[in-house]
Formats: sequence, C-alpha cells, structure tokens
Amino acid sequence: MTVSKVSKPRRGTFATALLAGTVLAGAPCAATAQTGAPNVPVTAGAEQLPAPTPAAAPSVLDLNARTIRTLRVEGSQRIEPDTVLSYTRLRVGTPYTAETLDQALKDLQASDLFADFSISGVESGDIVLRVRENPIINRVIFEGNKALKSDKFTKEVKLAPRQIFTRSAVRQDVQRIIELYRRQGRFAAVVEPKMVSLDQNRVDVVFEITEGAKSKVRQINVIGNEVFSDDQLRGQMATKQARFFRLLSSGTSYDQDRLNYDQQKLRQYYLTEGYADFRVISAIAELTPDKRDFIITYVVEEGKRYKFGDITVDSQIRDFDNTALAAALPLKKGEWYNAKQVEDSVTQLSEAAGLFGYAFTDVNPEFVPDREALTMSLNFNIAQAQRTYVERIDINGNTQTQDKVVRREIRLAEGDAFNSFQVKRSQDRINSLGFFQDKFEIKQNPGSAPDRVTLEANVEEKSTGELQLSAGYSSLERFIIQANVTQRNFRGKGQELRLGVNYSSYSKSVEAGFTEPYLFDRNIAVGVDLFRRDYNSFGFAGTERRTTYSQVTTGFQVRLGVPLTEYWSLSGRYGLSYDEVGLDQDTYFTAGVCDPLKAGRYLCDSIGNRYTSALGFSLINDSLNSRLRPSDGSRFAFSADIAGLGGDVKYVRGTANYAKYWNVGGGFIGSVLAEGGFIRSLEESRGPGIDKVRITDRFYLGEPQFRGFDIRGVGPRVQRLNFTADATTGAQVLVTDRDQIQDDALGGRAYYLGRVELEIPLGSGARELGLRPSIYVQAGSLFGITRPLPTATFAQARDAGGKLLFNTDGSPTLLGAPLLTPAGQQVFATSAGLTTICPAGIPDATGACIGTVANDPQFSQPFLERFLGNSRKPRLSVGFGVNWNSPFGPLRIDVAKALLTQPGDDTKLITFNVGTQF
Repeated sequence: MTVSKVSKPRRGTFATALLAGTVLAGAPCAATAQTGAPNVPVTAGAEQLPAPTPAAAPSVLDLNARTIRTLRVEGSQRIEPDTVLSYTRLRVGTPYTAETLDQALKDLQASDLFADFSISGVESGDIVLRVRENPIINRVIFEGNKALKSDKFTKEVKLAPRQIFTRSAVRQDVQRIIELYRRQGRFAAVVEPKMVSLDQNRVDVVFEITEGAKSKVRQINVIGNEVFSDDQLRGQMATKQARFFRLLSSGTSYDQDRLNYDQQKLRQYYLTEGYADFRVISAIAELTPDKRDFIITYVVEEGKRYKFGDITVDSQIRDFDNTALAAALPLKKGEWYNAKQVEDSVTQLSEAAGLFGYAFTDVNPEFVPDREALTMSLNFNIAQAQRTYVERIDINGNTQTQDKVVRREIRLAEGDAFNSFQVKRSQDRINSLGFFQDKFEIKQNPGSAPDRVTLEANVEEKSTGELQLSAGYSSLERFIIQANVTQRNFRGKGQELRLGVNYSSYSKSVEAGFTEPYLFDRNIAVGVDLFRRDYNSFGFAGTERRTTYSQVTTGFQVRLGVPLTEYWSLSGRYGLSYDEVGLDQDTYFTAGVCDPLKAGRYLCDSIGNRYTSALGFSLINDSLNSRLRPSDGSRFAFSADIAGLGGDVKYVRGTANYAKYWNVGGGFIGSVLAEGGFIRSLEESRGPGIDKVRITDRFYLGEPQFRGFDIRGVGPRVQRLNFTADATTGAQVLVTDRDQIQDDALGGRAYYLGRVELEIPLGSGARELGLRPSIYVQAGSLFGITRPLPTATFAQARDAGGKLLFNTDGSPTLLGAPLLTPAGQQVFATSAGLTTICPAGIPDATGACIGTVANDPQFSQPFLERFLGNSRKPRLSVGFGVNWNSPFGPLRIDVAKALLTQPGDDTKLITFNVGTQF
C-alpha cells in the first residue's frame, strides 16, 4: 500500500493503507481469491506485503568488534524495557559487531511486536534500541461483503479487539477470508486490508472486500475417451456445467476438492465397466480471460477391457471351505471385470468370517492380469485370525438416555463370542429407537488381547420431544387445527407419553397414551390409550360435501407385547368403547323418526348407541433396519379382534399387512406393500337388506391409502339420481351430471390393497430440505356387503295400451310413490294447503276426521337409486408424490391417475395434506 491511499478522516483521525514496514516502498497490492487457483497467475496480495526494513546507520557495516558500555530502550509503552531486550542477544559488557546488531534487528522483527525499530550509539558503545510498538486493535470491520455475513468471518479470522496488531496476522486473515470465498466458488474475490489510526496507539482494522461473481464451470472437456461419450462421463461427475436449468444446483461452481473427487468417480466408473488399466493422465482447470468461469479438461487413457478369469479363495482359517466360499461370491468367470463386485466380495468374506467369530479378518484380493487374453484372475487371501470374544461394550454420548435403554437393544453381551450379524442387528435396533442421529454405527476396536474385541457405541442424541401447534389444510378435512405433545423418550427410559387434540370441520378428537417398552426391565411392553373421537361421516350431493351420520366414540385400550424370537413378537389388547351414531334430525327426521326418503334406508338402519368390548392380538415379524425411514428388511403383521365379550356388538375381524424394502442401488429405495382384511358378524340378521356388520365397523378404502381415488372413493355405495322436467316438453329427464348426484359410501366387509413404490434420490441440497420423491403403482378393492333394499319403490308409468314408458335418455318414466308417515299412514293435503292423514275433512282434537270434502293424496318426487361398486375386481392407479418436511409441517403431495375403475368409483388426480403426519 502506498501512503497516497488515504481514506476519509474518521473522528479526527486519519486512515491509511496498512503500512508494509518502516520504509514506504512498493506498489499498491490487494489479495485476491485467485490465489492458489490452478493455472491462474497469482496477483500481488497480502502474502507479498514487504517485511519491515530494519533501520541501521551505514557505519554499522564497517564496525570492528567493540564492547557495549550501556544499553537502554526508548519508545516502549506497554512492553517493559527488559522484555524488549530479552528478544535480542545484546547485553552490557559483551562485544558487538555489525552482524550482532543486524541479528538484533532481525530478532525484533521476528517478535511481531513492533511497527518500527532502530539502533543508535553504535560508535560510542552506548547502545540505544528505539522501538515503536504495534498498536492495539480497537475494532475489526468487514466492508463490501454481501454473500457472506460478517459473523462468518469473525469465526475464522484471528485478529480481534484488544489484541496486538501485527502484519503477519493481517496477511493470514486475508488468506482465511479468501479461502472462505473460494469455498463459495468466488475466485474473483479481492480483499484489501486497511487500518485507521486512532489515539492512544489504537487502530481499526478494515477488510475492504470486493466479492465478484460466483465462478462457474463453463465447460467440461474429456480428451482420450473412445468407448464412452463426453456426456456419459460428465454424468458420473459431481461437477456440472453451468446451464440455465441448473440454477439451483450447487455442483456448477468450481471446487478443487470436487475436481479430485470427480477423477475418482471417473476411475470408479471405468473400473466397474471392465477397464482395469484406466487412468486419468491430467486434470486442468483454467480460468477464462474474464476471470468469471472455469474450463476443466480431463485427459484420460481408457486401456483394454477385461473379463474375470479364475476366482479362488485361499483361507488360512481352517473352518472355511475355500471352494464353497468362492462359489458364493458374485464374481463369475467370463463376465466383465467389475471393481465394485470385487469390493463387495471382500466385504462378503469379511462378514462371513465375522459370523464365525473372527472380528479382525484380513482379506486381501490378489489380482493376476493376463494382458494377452484380457482376463483378470483373482485370489482372495484370508489371513489366519483368532476367534474373538466381546471384552467390553462402551456406550458414549447418551446424556439424557439411560445407559440401559441402549444396552438392552444390543444383541451381544460382554463375554459372548463375536458375531458380525448380531452387531449389524444391534445397529438396526438402536437406529429404530429414533432417539439418536442417523447413520449410527457400532465400532469394533481391538481389546486387551488378540482374541478380545471391544464394541463402542458412540451415539449422538437428538430431540425426542415434540410440541406441535399447527394449522393446516387437507383435501380430506379442509381446515385442521392440531395441538400434540409427544415425548418418545420420557425420563430417558424409552417410555412414550403423548397427548393430542385435533379439530377440523368433520372430526374432533382428544387422545392420551402411555407406553412402557420394558416393564420391570423385562422385555415386556405395556401401554394404555384413552380417547374420545367425534367423527362426521359424509357423502356428496353434487360437489357439496354433505354430512350423513355422526359417530361419537369414547373409550380406552390396554396393550401388552412380548417378543417370541429376535424377529417375531406377539401383542395383545383389550378395548372398550361406547359409540353414539346419529343423524341430523332437522335434515333427516320426520315427526321425530328417521325418514328413509330423506336419509336413505341404509342410514336409518345404522343409527343407535352401542357398547363394543373387543379382545385382539397381533403377530408381527419385523426385520426392518429402521422403523422411521426403512431402506432394507421386511415387516409382516397379522391381527385378529373379536368383539362380543360383553357389549352390544359381536364380530370377528382379521387384517394382515406385509412390507418389503430393499436398496436398489444408486440411492434408489424399492418397496412392496400389501394388506387386506375381513370382518364377519356374529350377530343375528337385523332384517332383509340390512348387512349384519354395522356401517361404523366396516372397512373403507380411498384417499389417502389408495392414491388416485377420493376419500372413501372405492367400494360399495348408493347413488341417488333425481329427475327434472324438460323445459320444452315437460317430460321426465334423469339428472346424470356427477355434480348433481347424491353419493353415499357404505364400506365393505373385505378389502385388499397393494403398492409397488420406488423412492428417488436427490442431491444433498434437496435432502437437507427433506424432499423425498417417489413413483408408485397401486391396486386394490373393497367389497362384500349385502345389497340394501331400495329406499322407495316407484311404479313405472304406462301408456293407454298398458305399455311401459321410458324417457328419451332410456331411463324408466317413474310415478311418484304415496307419501307416508313414519307409521305408514297415507299423507293428504287439504284445499287450504294443510297436511293431514284424513282422506276427507280435517282431524279434530281426538284425531277423528271431520268433514266430507275430499283431500288430495300426496306423492314423493320419484328418484332412481343405484347400488354400485360391490366388486372384487381390482382398481389400478399410477402416480408420483413428494414428501416434504416443510416449515409449515409435514407435507405430502400426490399426482395419481386411476387406470382401472368400477362404476361408482370416485377418482381424484391431485391430493395434498399439510399439518398431518404421513
């Protein structure tokens, strides 16, 4: 910096560029982020600030050996004179020469404590060290930074208020700031340090930053490739070319570490395709002339393609059958060489040794290439090892969770023979608790003897308590308000305590539950649930959602579970609930009695209050690697419940479900899910056309379980179609517009549902946002109820010749049915418009008809009722969806198309839910 770079005075002080030393020399300089970039000239910067130039009299160069008579220090303020002298070798009474004094100046410079220093009294021997101390830092200021916040720099730089200012510290901090910008891909960033002098030998340090544009990768070139195209090889790299469709991608910025990683990715790709001699000759990143972008060029040598030759195993462990081990490996002679399969084979052999108790088995593949036949033979050498035993199990990092909660999930005990399978199973069980961060692993460390191993479980706890106060919108229930408190690790004992209140337009509930997974430290789980649920069932009258019946359920359930084996468990339960099922009296009742013409006979038959006392069990096989987000394993559950141990309801119900997950490769997770259920009533018939299983106990199918269909959109239903009069002819016209049909789902006694799904991996940025997209195919059906009797029977009109009449749309021309009271009496209307049961006259106080004037009989408007959907035939849908842990709560969006349907099914293309769990 030159003295000419003077800033605007501040508080009566003056601002200058940071001085390089006691002598003002050299051109202005600024550190840039290009420092260290490949093939980019390094401009003058903080690293090139000249060191302080010691000031010494020319006569010092001609000194002969003399003796120091006196020695003193001038100019020191904060530093004691003796401390200043301690940095040199000058002492009273010792001889000195030109070299001695020159070394003293160098020693003062190396101390980094002084801005200026000189020596006088050289000729007389009365040596005076004149020093000017480095100032104290008052503030460290960052100017011009927008992409990175100042607190980001504060954590990295070493300069801080009340510290001593040194030029070397400034240079180091400039490089730290530049490195931060390089990590952000800003190689054009320039950092110019300045200082503002204050009184009392204090300074403000100012880093003036010009950030520049973010450096992108403009082009990636590959030279020497013949087998694979440039696009194929670019697809294997983490670095991507900057294009408009990658605006949100972080892979388009230049990163030296990513460049090295991409070379490994190229080599890995070729090695998995059989090119064992492949190598990257060079990788060059060149900055474009405008210093904005990079052009990366790889020079590669592909080599020849190899196939596997002979595959053998040479084990020094006598328990192993070499031939059987070789036959079980995924490598086959004659197939193309694949380095990934070689790695998998090493892992497979190590795991096989671990199953026999050998924890530290050394497996070394020996490669034997035949460059003429282009084959690669391999011999896997398994070194001699000792059978190992678990010496100690250490649990670290659990500050809240009790030690026994983790330890009881470990399938090995201290003193047991080591088994790698049990170690892996222990990891899965601990991960499934959901108390700790993902990717937990149990480390295997050598013990106190060669045949001893210690297991180290380093857990990192995460929050297990959830307080959710949210409002959302669901396509099922419209606006939703939720208040839920859940603690999945209550008191650090692994207990679960929950309390929830939910309110929406069609459902309200209050629930509380407690689960103790290990009763009295035994592997017996017990739990209890208390609940009150107020649910309004609904159908559709056109596009208007119409409440049909209300169901208020109050009750409790007690649960008990015990393990049978490592994977099988058995749980039992008993529940008692009281159901109040009713209809809106203003809408569906006439004279205090349910009116079938208004509600439908099937709904009138369902109302009433009843107790349900049910005993059930579940048999479960669970080998999932995680209960929260499984990627491997399976789960099968069979459940059966019998109601009738007291109460008013009697039935037997059974359900089964199966789920299988596996890692397809490349981050893709495949899954297959299947479920089904059946319920059979143990009660006597309740009349013709009335199913013995009550409408509240049946199964229902649709959104959200069956994507592509509306809520309760699959299965048996009754549709009511009304007639209207043609505006011209007055003839009957059946209204078939979907928006004008009254649609009521009745549920079913049996159902099945299956889904095949593939979860698609995304980049690290999308994963951090919690995005998990997937594609899927679903098939299922709901069926099996008794066909309900028609609500009303309407006579079909006939012409004068007695021939049945039909409307122009093909529907029968129906006559209105006599309007009856709930007691079955004909309804009439008087000439004054009064409703009565008297065919003539009007009733008196006793109910007797008085008068002879005939009244007009009343008839209900005819309608057509259809019973649809009671079919075992499968419905089929395909679609894609995304789970997102949004700031508003969990969000699930699905776009699904129903490909196979049955008459009456309600389809739905797009569904979403916010604020509800999925």
